[in-house]
Amino acid sequence: MLNGKRIVVVLPAYNAALTLERTYNEIPFDLVDDVVLVDDHSKDDTSDVGRKLGIKHIVRHEQNKGYGGNQKSCYTKALELGADIVIMLHPDYQYTPKLIPSMCYIIANDLYPVVFGSRILGKGALNGGMPLYKYVFNRCLTLFENVLINQKLSEYHTGYRAFSGEVLRNINFMANNDDFVFDNEMVSQIFMKGYEVAEITCPTKYFEEASSINFRRSAKYGMGVLRVSLQHRLHKWKLAKYKIYE
Repeated sequence: MLNGKRIVVVLPAYNAALTLERTYNEIPFDLVDDVVLVDDHSKDDTSDVGRKLGIKHIVRHEQNKGYGGNQKSCYTKALELGADIVIMLHPDYQYTPKLIPSMCYIIANDLYPVVFGSRILGKGALNGGMPLYKYVFNRCLTLFENVLINQKLSEYHTGYRAFSGEVLRNINFMANNDDFVFDNEMVSQIFMKGYEVAEITCPTKYFEEASSINFRRSAKYGMGVLRVSLQHRLHKWKLAKYKIYE
């Protein structure tokens, strides 16, 4: 705990057997109260590795629900455990768990209710091996989102996020898409509710075992991001209504 806040780390996993242990071993358990592993019907032994590591809260989907569907299970379980702060950390070891204390401190001291680990602040993304086309794609999408959503984030596409329990209880994340665009819908919901987001510089690692989506999936994701940004602006102007903001 930190300042009396219960901290839960959630790990949305798919075929993470080779990297789960490295990720888990860097989690600061002097601060973290619980870990939730959600195995989205992996083809490898992700759940078995989790059990061997001693993770008590393991949810295995009987069929693949997608990245967004996985996160829905993560946050639902974390709230059931009474989490005051929830850290969403990919178990593919792209993001270092060593930033968890810093992210939690910001929320526990009521500075910001949401914190993102940004690969774009500084030069972490390219230095960590992010492909150049993905970096350019990220920057262009972020610019478009900042203009339409009227914010100034360095990136909307990080997989390293911390939320206060209040934020998760007050946004309708269960109404979001089950695919990768879930992340952007969630950011849109957070801003629509009037919450602010802090960012901290986050180093990242790109390597063979780390998860990544191909160009076709990236293009589909990009179109989804454009859609979310436009619907955010239309809802804000009261020209349309969308279920995710209810």
